[in-house]
This record gives sequence, structure tokens and C-alpha cells, in this order.
Amino acid sequence: MSIWKFSIQDDVVKSGDTERKKLTKDGCNEPFKGRFWCPKRQWFRSSPCPFINRNECECYELMCGCL
Repeated sequence: MSIWKFSIQDDVVKSGDTERKKLTKDGCNEPFKGRFWCPKRQWFRSSPCPFINRNECECYELMCGCL
């Protein structure tokens, strides 16, 4: 029995046993079945992240203490 896993390695998105080419530059908001991947939280969001890139996300976290 295997556990389903979503991951991004280099330019490849892996979801379970399937693979595809990454659509976004840094993996933020990578679409998957109507959800959007957040590499910072390692989980899916129901709507796209409001930040333009990961640097903006990390700056916000530094200023506010959390996401």
C-alpha cells in the first residue's frame, strides 16, 4: 500500500504515480485539480496565492511573523 504524494522536483511535478512538466517558475500556485500548491506550506490552497513570488511571501512572513 502506498501513500499519495505531491511534490515538485526540478521542472517536474509528481502527483502519485503521474508526472508532468512544471507550469510555474518557482512552484508557487502550481495548479492541480482546481487547487493551487503552496510550496511554503507544502499544501494546497482553494484560491491562488496573492503574492507575486516566493520572495514577496517570505518578506511578508518576516514582517508579520506568519502567513
